[in-house]
Parts: sequence; structure tokens; C-alpha cells
Amino acid sequence: MVVSSASISKALSSSNLKDLRRIHALVISLGLERSSDFFSGKLIDKYSHLKDPRSSLSVFKRVSPAENVYLWNSIIRALSRNGLFSEALEFYGKLREAKVSPDKYTFPPVVKACAGVFDKEMGDSVYNQIIELGFESDLYVGNAVVDMYSRMGFLCRAREVFDEMPVRDLVSWNSLISGFSSHGYYNEAVEIYRELRSSWVVPDSFTVTSVLYAFGNLLAVKEGEELHGFVMKSGVSSVTVVNNGLLSMYLKLRRVTDARRVFDEMVFRDSVSYNTMICGCFNLEMYEESVRLFLENLDQFKADILTVSSILRACGHLRDLSLAKYIREYMMRGGFVVGATVGNILIDVYAKCGDVIAARDVFKGMECKDTVSWNSLISGYIQSGDLLEGVKLFKMMDEQADHVTYLMLLSVSTRLEDLKLGRGLHCNVTKSGFYSDVSVSNALIDMYAKCGEAGDSLRIFDSMETRDTVTWNMVISACVRSGDFATGLQVTTQMRNSGVVPDMATFLVTLPMCASLAGKRLGKEIHCCLLRFGYESELRIGNALIEMYSKCGCLKSSLKVFEHMSRRDVVTWTGLIYAYGMYGEGEKALAAFEDMEKEAGVVPDNVAFIAIIYACSHSGLVEEGLACFEKMKTRYKIEPAMEHYACVVDLLSRSQKISKAEEFIQAMPVKPDASVWASLLRACRTSGDMETAERVSKKIFQEKRNVPVRVDSVSMGIVSFSSNSLSRQLELVVTDVNKAEALHLRLNLFFAAKGEPLAVQSLYMRVRFNGCNGHDVIVVEWFEFVRGLILSPVQVGKGCWVGDLVESLVRVNFIIV
Repeated sequence: MVVSSASISKALSSSNLKDLRRIHALVISLGLERSSDFFSGKLIDKYSHLKDPRSSLSVFKRVSPAENVYLWNSIIRALSRNGLFSEALEFYGKLREAKVSPDKYTFPPVVKACAGVFDKEMGDSVYNQIIELGFESDLYVGNAVVDMYSRMGFLCRAREVFDEMPVRDLVSWNSLISGFSSHGYYNEAVEIYRELRSSWVVPDSFTVTSVLYAFGNLLAVKEGEELHGFVMKSGVSSVTVVNNGLLSMYLKLRRVTDARRVFDEMVFRDSVSYNTMICGCFNLEMYEESVRLFLENLDQFKADILTVSSILRACGHLRDLSLAKYIREYMMRGGFVVGATVGNILIDVYAKCGDVIAARDVFKGMECKDTVSWNSLISGYIQSGDLLEGVKLFKMMDEQADHVTYLMLLSVSTRLEDLKLGRGLHCNVTKSGFYSDVSVSNALIDMYAKCGEAGDSLRIFDSMETRDTVTWNMVISACVRSGDFATGLQVTTQMRNSGVVPDMATFLVTLPMCASLAGKRLGKEIHCCLLRFGYESELRIGNALIEMYSKCGCLKSSLKVFEHMSRRDVVTWTGLIYAYGMYGEGEKALAAFEDMEKEAGVVPDNVAFIAIIYACSHSGLVEEGLACFEKMKTRYKIEPAMEHYACVVDLLSRSQKISKAEEFIQAMPVKPDASVWASLLRACRTSGDMETAERVSKKIFQEKRNVPVRVDSVSMGIVSFSSNSLSRQLELVVTDVNKAEALHLRLNLFFAAKGEPLAVQSLYMRVRFNGCNGHDVIVVEWFEFVRGLILSPVQVGKGCWVGDLVESLVRVNFIIV
């Protein structure tokens, strides 16, 4: 059988690997394989084009190339073309060992292989050999070197080689532009493109794609539109890769309408087109549109893992559990590998959709769980309200926790006000080295502050090497929360002296501090400061200013702030009504309430009704206050809370209608708590009705709820409490001490963990309580405390501790002298 040259040429031009192997086998059987180096080289090259580099190697080894550089070039090119860069460089080394002189065709695939393995040292060595052999002026070799340095990110070197080239073509320009654009040097890429245009070189689709990418990242709208116009004129508008570049650019420019028009006008769309459009809509938070595009075109393209991940995340944002489960089934049918990344997304999506059981099933089925997996599941339980299960998972993590984990768990500790958990997390944070993380330290400050340990918040603040604005805001807030306004003021001054730029949260924290200190001057300074920083138009700032000025005795300033506000909400109007109430301007408060309802169209909420009843109470407008209470129930269908009932009792009591106030309490549809009875008690003290006061005081402390009771000018008052729980404590906080006979106290009856200290600074009390033997015992004690904390357990009489109360039932009657 004779093999004709025509049949060999046909086999070499075939795109069918089987046909090529059949002709090759026939050539071998006839002993003709080594008859032509040209045929062998073409065979090596053809196998590489058909993605069969092993056969290319087999041909090369059978023909024994010796000093034939053509065959060496063929095998190096074949390996490099198929991504076998290390092997290509290995054969280049063998070529040099065999003393074969490389030619200009040797170097382009070798240089490409250097870029493939990202070996700059090897690339420099090869380039030096190119210079030694005098091939640096060759266009194709130069292009390969520019491309190599560009791909590896050595852009200055790429530019040097480019500038030294005696001749350049479009490939030279494209390699340089693509290198700068793909590595984030967008302005430089655009400048090189402008050089190209000024050199009268006509850009092609590859050039346009690289420049479109740069314009998109530069948000260069005008330049992007101009390039789109060039695309339409130059005849490359039908090229899919160019249209994909236009899609990407317009989506980055947030020009969705333009992107959609390009997409709709595309003659041919590939998977990149669909994936770009879907992911672009997702990145613009157009979750419904991205899902719609995906579902409508499922049979038109093959989604990649990035697109599927985006759609899954969109399901989470849309809280669409059924769609999320459908996408998971789609992935399983499509053979997608559910690795750690996709598994973590599934956990997060199921958790956001409220199905923590499904999230946990995915978690259990994951072969490789990373920290993100644990964090996603913990976050799911926290979002669902199962905080304790989130804590349990954390304890199972061993050493995998990161700063995100600690931020989540510290938020749990803060929400639960669980100081024990918080201290344990603090220890873990210190051991694991996350203490230096500013966000974690900020979370610790917040946790201690909300657990009532402002001192620990300050200690963490003092130990921090790096602080941000949030740090300062949180420690000031901690001082305000604990009532330590003097320290809060010191920290505020320290923040200002440190050159830290305040944000809106800073002002929202410091303004209430001015109100509590009645610091009119400081408040005005802060007002000027927020004007300088441009926060005066913020609604919440305006509301805080109204409250601050009213509490500082500046009603006119409150009104001025109110009048200058461009926007007002129910909080704004409520603040104004409260301000009028504080100054006994009940009629003006009623007028403001009416304006809020009719002119502003703002619907009053439960707090607004507390404010208006309070204003009526302080102005003696009993009937008007009662009318507002009825309006709240009938017109606005707001169910009265204990605060509303307490306000009505105060309204009646202040007008000396003590009997009616007591009747009102007795007629309440719900059981009154201590705050309601306390309103009546204050009136009893003021009127000197000690008989009713004694009866009411017993009612107050029969309640076993966490209700704060404020008692002012208590030299005549009788207050009592009882406890049958080890966790019940009494907290006494002195707010002002002028004379021993005129103490202004706040008594808080609350549930707390065993072992909490008594927060008292100094207090002289004459105490009468029922002793263990049934007889009354009177004890006079002087209490000395440091920074609000008890120095040692103080015993008052037999069997009763003022720190932790004993288990046995003890009734204590306080007469504060």
C-alpha cells in the first residue's frame, strides 16, 4: 500500500484525532516516520493543536532529533501550547545541553513558558540569551518578551522592552495595554491606548476589550461612550468578546439600561455574556433582575460557579428558600462541585431564609469545614434568635475562631448581658492574638458597657494602641450609660485633642451627655462643631439638639432648632412636646400635638402620648391629659403600656386627686407594676399623706419585676422591699449630696447575677427591718464606697446583707434621714 503525500496532507489538516492517529499508525508501519523531519514536526504540531501533547512527545522521541532545531522548536511549542510550561522549559534546557543553537522561533514558546510558571529569574535569563544571540530586534520575539513581563506584572520592564523594539505591531500594543489594565493600572493603560491611536495603529477587538475594562474600573463614562461609538464605526460591534466588554463596562458604570440594550442587540451570546449580565445585576443589588435573567435563560447557556454563587446569594437577600433549594438541585444535576466556598454560601443562604436545620445539614455534609463554615452556621443561629446554640457551636470550634467569630459571640454576650460569657471571650481573644484587632476591642468595650462594667471598658480603651472613631464613640457611650459624665467629658476632650475626626455617632453620644450635665456651654460648642462638619441637616442630630437644649434650660434654642429643621418625624415632634412640658407650657404642647396630627400629617406613637400626658401633668391640664389618653386608645388603637398608666396617675396626683388616682389604678385592666404605684407615692409624700404612702410602699415592693423607681427628696419617705431570691439585689446610686437630710437618690430593684457589688458611693441611712427573731431592729450605718463599688460586704443587722441578699425572706423598711 502506497501512502500518497495528498493523504498525509489531508490527515495533517484534519481536526479529527482518530483520523490523524490512523494515518500516523500507517506511516509507522511502513517505516516512513523518520523519512521527513518536516512531516515529523508537523505531526508534533498537529497533535498539540488537538490537545494530545503525549502523542507529540512520542513522535519527538521516536525521530531522535539530534541537532535539528526545527524539531526541538516543535516539541517546546507543543508543550507550551498545552500549558505544560515546566516540561517546555525542561526541553529548552535539554536543547542547550545538546549544543543545539536556538533560532528566533525557539524563544516565543520558551518565553511564554516562563510567564506560565511565573519565573522572572528564568525569564530574565532567557531574555539575556535572546540579546546574546541578537534576536531582540525580531518582532515576534519582542512581542513574546513584552507579553511575558506584562503577564507577570513587571510592567516597567515590559515598557522598557516595548520602547526598545525597533518595530512594533498591534500585538505589541495589545500586550502592553492588557498588562497594565489587568493589573489595575487603568490610567496607564488608557494613556498607552492614546499613544496607539496617535501612532495611527488601528485597534482590534482585543485592544478594545482591554480598554473597556480600564474605563469601567475608572468609572469613565464619557470615554466609555466614545469607545462604544468607535466600536460601532469600526466594524467590531458584532464580535462577542467586545460586546461582553461593553456589558462589563456599563454594569460597572451602573448604566444598566445601556448594558441591557447591548445585551438585547447581541447577535450571538456566549456563556460569558449571560454570566456577566447576571453577576453584574447581582453586584448592583438588583437581586430580582439577576434571578429573572438566570431562570429565563437556563437553557441558553451554561452557568459557571461564579454565576450560581451569585444567584444563591441573591436568594439569601430575597429570603427565597424554595428558589435556593431549586438552585442547589440545579447544581447537583449540573455536576457542580460543592466545595467549601459554595457550601458556606448555602449555609449562609439557608440561615438567612430561616431554615437553620437545612443549614446544619449542609454543614454536616461538608468534608472540609473552614472557619467561614462555622461562622456562617453560628451567624444563622444568632439570626434565628437561638443565641445559646450559637455559643455551643463556638465551644466546638477548637482553634478555628477568627475575629468575625469573636465579633458575633461578643454581640451575643452583649444582647444577653452575660458578663461571664463576655469575660470568657475576653480571655480567648487575648490568648488567640485578636486583642490588637480594633473591631474586636471595640466590641469588648461595648460588651462591658452594656453589662454594667464601664470600668472595664475604660481599661480596654486605655490599653489600645490603635483606636478609630468607633472606639472613642463607644467609650464615651459607656461613660454616659454608667452615669459617669465627668469621665465622658474628659474622654471627649481627649478625642478632640487627639485630632480624631468625629462622625455623626460621636455627636449623637455627646449631646445626651450635655443634657445630663445640663452643660449649656458645652452643648453650644458641640452644636458649632457639628455645623462645621455639616451634620446640622441630619434628622437624628436635630432631634438630639432639641432634647439637649430643653434639658439645659434653653427652650428658645430648642424651638430655634425645630424651626430650622427641613425634615421632622414623630421623634422631632415628641421632643418639642416634651420640651414644652418641662417648662409647664402645656397649652403650647397641646397646640404642637395638634399641629403634628393635622398639618404635618405625622401619626403619633406611644412615646408621643407619654410626652403629651406628661406635659398636661406638669401644667395642671387634667381634663386635656385624660382626653389624650382616651384618644390614644380609641382613635389610634394604641394599647396603653405601664408608662401611660403611670403618667395618668401622675397627672391626677399632681392635681391633688390622690383618691381618683388610686381608683384609676384599681380599675386598670392589667396588674399595675411598681412604676405606677411610685407615681402615687410621690404625690403622697408631697401632700404629707403618710398613711397612703405606707400602704402604697407595700404595694410597690410586692412586685417582683425589674422596675426602676426614682425617689427624690426622701427625708419623709418610707420605702420597703422584700426578697425571697438569692439573685435579688438592691442598688442605691447617689446623684447629689448637699445635706444629709436632703439626699436625692435613685432606687433600682433589679435581678442580677449572684456576687454583683452594690453600686453606692456614700450614704447615711437609718434602717429599720424585721429581724430574724421577729422583732424590729433599727441600725444606723455610714457607707463608704469607691467609684460606685462596694469595698467589702456590709452587714446591716443580723441575717441581711446589703450586697447579696440571703435566701430567707427578709423585709427591710428604709427610712432615709
